Amino acid sequence: MEEKHEQMLKYANGPSLEEVNATVDVPKNAGFWRTLFAFSGPGALVAVGYMDPGNWITSIEGGSRFEYTLLSFILLSSLIAMLLQYMAAKLGIVTRMDLAQATRHHTGKKLGITLWVTTELAIMATDIAEIIGSAVALELLFHIPLLLGVIITVFDVMLLLLLQKLGFRKVEAIVVTLIAVILIVFAYEVLLSNPNWASVVKGYVPQTKVVTNGSMLTVALGIVGATVMPHNLYLHSAISQTRKIDYTNEEEVARAVRFAGIDSNIQLAGAFVINSLLLILGASMFFGHGDSLGRFVDLYNALSNDKIVGAIASPVLSVLFAIALLASGQNSTITGTLTGEVVMEGFLHLKMPLWLRRVVTRGLAVTPVIICVILYGGKESAVESLLLYSQVFLSIALPISMIPLTIYTSDKKLMGRFVNSKWVSVLSWVITIVLTLLNIRLVYETLATLF
Repeated sequence: MEEKHEQMLKYANGPSLEEVNATVDVPKNAGFWRTLFAFSGPGALVAVGYMDPGNWITSIEGGSRFEYTLLSFILLSSLIAMLLQYMAAKLGIVTRMDLAQATRHHTGKKLGITLWVTTELAIMATDIAEIIGSAVALELLFHIPLLLGVIITVFDVMLLLLLQKLGFRKVEAIVVTLIAVILIVFAYEVLLSNPNWASVVKGYVPQTKVVTNGSMLTVALGIVGATVMPHNLYLHSAISQTRKIDYTNEEEVARAVRFAGIDSNIQLAGAFVINSLLLILGASMFFGHGDSLGRFVDLYNALSNDKIVGAIASPVLSVLFAIALLASGQNSTITGTLTGEVVMEGFLHLKMPLWLRRVVTRGLAVTPVIICVILYGGKESAVESLLLYSQVFLSIALPISMIPLTIYTSDKKLMGRFVNSKWVSVLSWVITIVLTLLNIRLVYETLATLF
């Protein structure tokens, strides 16, 4: 198997994320907690994608419009994410190729390019959420015009170049710190909002009305698209390879797969908590106040408006909200630019200077946002509508990455002893089929609304 994987790696034009591949040491013969600490980090970078500004707008809107009903979709999405991310990490560790490289290897150049275009569009949709979130936060905190804020986000990509010079563990530490800021802010605001906890628990129980109600289904699928991120499957399969592993020792590979799964599940559980807090905040503070409260600016203003949120209203809550929004946007910038590098090199075998690759990736995403801002005169409502539709697109793009991931991790010849068990393969196919059918309905209803 080792010889086969070496040949595949040569075909892939080198290791994934070569500048950080196998740069983090892990202890040998250490205890559980020390080993877990050494392997912890990639899961945090992946979890960032599950709590980016796109999640905010969909989760808070879901709460403000349908109260606690869509908590069941956050739970379902998180469980699906845990399964898929474990499979992605396992693929990267065992084959020493990321999902983009493996897909290109098995499909060839023409189909590989087509899949790259689709995946790049999904990354652009993700970047749109990050750009809008950061630009709105800059406007709220520093009164920077929206168009200028969008342009400033182009230079965020250089932040990652500086961070990587400090070492990949430093990047992971900064990401975890920003996640902690977001968690603390929303836990505090939710506690102040005094939600109906009995209704919260009930909200995690799936209800059939979600599928039969077109408006509710659209927001629900937006939550799925914002939570289960297709680009994260490519990212995780790449950054799971940042640890130094002796591939001649199969037991060491097995240890790496095990701890990568534990790290991923812990971090995604944290993302589940944050997404739940966002929806609960939307429901407890804004349910019954109209659909318009699903916008960042409206939420910022409402948090200091005692006519809406009552006695707890305070400018401090608004500022904390904007700070958390900026932290989320910056976190997502780091992971989004890394993913752009992974898919470009994996699908196209294209090498270019690191700074240029990241500027190109961000430039592709920032263009539609700038056009939207110019056309609508910097109106936040129009720009944030673009964000919501971008998250629905992510839900549509998800099966395109799920299908090859399931195929490859279920291939005994490719994965050896690490092949998916039968129940994992069956469950993965069921998830893919169900999401595809739901997304076909979403496309139909969206087109019916437009025309």
